[in-house]
Amino acid sequence: MKTYRFKTNIHCNNCVRSVSGFLNDPKIQHWEVDTNHPDKILTVNTDALSAEEVKALVEEAGFDAQALQND
Repeated sequence: MKTYRFKTNIHCNNCVRSVSGFLNDPKIQHWEVDTNHPDKILTVNTDALSAEEVKALVEEAGFDAQALQND
C-alpha cells in the first residue's frame, strides 16, 4: 500500500466533509486530514491511485493539494 501526503487548504470540519465525497472511494483504503497541523496535511493510503490522481480528486473537490516528499 502506498501512502501519499499533501499540503492542503482543507482547514476545518466543513472542508473535510466537502472533500469526503471525493476521497471516500473504494480505491482509497484510508485518508485523513490533520487540520491542527499548520500545513493541513492530508494523508492517503491507496493501492490503486497515483499521487497525481489523488491530487486531482482533491482539486475536483475545490481544494489545493501540494504533494510532499515521503520519508
